[in-house]
Amino acid sequence: MSAPARVLTVAGSDSGGGAGIQADLKTMLALGVHGMSVITAVTAQNSLGVQGAWELPAEAVRAQYRSVVDDIGVQAVKTGMLASAELVETVAELVGGTNAPVVVDPVGVSKHGDSLLAESALESVRTRLLPLATVVTPNLDEVAQLTGVHVETETDMRSAADVLLMYGPHWVLVKGGHLAGDAVDLLTDGSAEHWLRAPRYDNRHTHGTGCTLASAIASQLAKGDSVPEAVTAAKAYVTGAIRAGFALGGGIGPVDHGWDLRRGSAAKR
Repeated sequence: MSAPARVLTVAGSDSGGGAGIQADLKTMLALGVHGMSVITAVTAQNSLGVQGAWELPAEAVRAQYRSVVDDIGVQAVKTGMLASAELVETVAELVGGTNAPVVVDPVGVSKHGDSLLAESALESVRTRLLPLATVVTPNLDEVAQLTGVHVETETDMRSAADVLLMYGPHWVLVKGGHLAGDAVDLLTDGSAEHWLRAPRYDNRHTHGTGCTLASAIASQLAKGDSVPEAVTAAKAYVTGAIRAGFALGGGIGPVDHGWDLRRGSAAKR
C-alpha cells in the first residue's frame, strides 16, 4: 500500500493533550495524513494553564528534523511554539532548506495568557521565519506582538495583513476569533482576499484551536490543495472541532479533534 501524505510538526509538547504536538498529530490523523514531530519544548500544562516550560537544545531540534526529513521526507511542515530566538533561527535554517510548503503558527501566548515565546525572539520570527512561510496564521494577540497593529474591526484585519505581508510570507491568515460576531478570518496574498466566516458557538472549550487550524492547513497542502482550498477546508474542520469541544479538568477543555471521525462512525452504526 502507498503511504499517505507526510506532514512534520515542529512545536512544543502539551502534557494535557489539547494543543501543541499532541493536537497537531491528532489533527493530521483525522485528516488522513501521516504526522511526524520535532519537539522544541516540553510544557507542564493542563486545562488551567501552563505550570512550566523547558525548551530543548538547538542540536536536539536539528537532529530530530534531519532524522525525519533525510529519511522519510515531508510534503508540508507546520511550525508552532519555538520559545527562543535561537530555536526560531535554527528552525528557519532547517525549513529554508526543505522543499515543502511551510505553515507558520507564530505562537506567542497560550489560551490562558501564558507566554510561550521570548520577547527577544520576535525579531527573528519577523525577519527569519516569516519570509519562509507559505501561510502564516496569527491570532489577534500575535498580530499585535508582531506588527503593533491592534485589530478591533475587519478593516483593521486588512491593515494588519498588509504589514505582515511586508515581512515576506506568501499568504497571511489573520484570525479574527477574538472579535465579536461570527468567527471571521482574512486570507490574503496582497492581491486576492478571501473572507472566511463561520458561526460562533457558545462553547468555552477551545484549547488548541490555533495549533489545530495550522496543522489542518498543512495537512491539506500536503494532499495537494491550493492555499485557499487548504484554508477553507481547515476552517470547516476546526469549526466542527470547536463545536464539539468538551470539558476536561477544571478549566478550559480542548476542541474535539476526532469529531468528524466519530460522526462517520455513528452514521455507519
